[in-house]
Formats: sequence, C-alpha cells, structure tokens
Amino acid sequence: MAVWHVYLIECRDGSVYTGIAVDVDRRYAQHAAGKGARYTRSHPPLRLLTSFAYPDRSTALRAEYAIKQLSPERKRALGAGAQAPPA
Repeated sequence: MAVWHVYLIECRDGSVYTGIAVDVDRRYAQHAAGKGARYTRSHPPLRLLTSFAYPDRSTALRAEYAIKQLSPERKRALGAGAQAPPA
C-alpha cells in the first residue's frame, strides 16, 4: 500500500500551496514545470517547505483540508517544524 504525503510549497508571491501526492519530488517537479495544479501555474513555486507522511489517501486528504484552513503564517510554522501536523 502506498504512503501518501501532504506537502507545502512556498510560491514566489509569498503564498503557500498545499497538496497531496504519493511521490512528492515528482509532483513538485510537475508544479515547477507549470504542469501541476492551476494555482501553481499562476503562482509559480519557489521551494518545497515540507511534507508529512500519512498511511493512506483518506487520512492525507483530511490532513490537507485541515492545513488549508490555516493562515499562511501557520502553514510556514508547520514548514519550519514549529508546529505539529494534523493527524
């Protein structure tokens, strides 16, 4: 069974994009090449902040939703390790 990840990308305009993937490096490369999500096509990625592993897609989707509710500052705190990721 594949391990799913929730990942955070800091965009060039200072915003923070949140997504899920099995292969975070491949997905980040897609975002960087302009082939990822619509959001990162108009807000190009600057760097990958962090990623968190989850045992299945369902758990990763719930965590992604919880992270998307956070402010950009709280998302950056997650990326810096100053805050624990949602379960």
